[in-house]
Amino acid sequence: MVAIGLVSVSSGVKAQTKIGYISFNEIVSLMPEAKKADSTLNQFRDALIASAQDKETALNEAIQKFNKDSVTMAAAVKDVKRKDLQAKLQELQGEEQRIQQELQKKQEELSGPIQKKAMDAVTAVAKEAGYTYVMPKEYLIVSPPADDLLPLVKKKLGLK
Repeated sequence: MVAIGLVSVSSGVKAQTKIGYISFNEIVSLMPEAKKADSTLNQFRDALIASAQDKETALNEAIQKFNKDSVTMAAAVKDVKRKDLQAKLQELQGEEQRIQQELQKKQEELSGPIQKKAMDAVTAVAKEAGYTYVMPKEYLIVSPPADDLLPLVKKKLGLK
């Protein structure tokens, strides 16, 4: 008798579990905000690269000027200028890493609100449609098309 009661309780719990799935990256990529963020990030990257190229050009010009003028410089002046050029060269060598860090920071700044909006939509759709769990589509090998939340989330976000 107790065993029958446990079986009916556990089957009732299973009936309440509804699992859906979604490609989160796909939903984010469809959002107009993501396209704008990509454009902004590309412009930011181009500006950082242009700045680094300007620094490199300025350094090359300073090195050429130093090489040309060093013949007439006193030894102490040469040492000071050489150390200054070496410091600028070292700074320029760290520029690529700095650019990558700046880009990553900007990407996180731009994508955070977009991902939050998408996650809020997924959560709302899951709640409205009675889904207990939502899994990433990319982790599933087999899944019923009816449990794909993408169309519902697209509708919720007003996407085509």
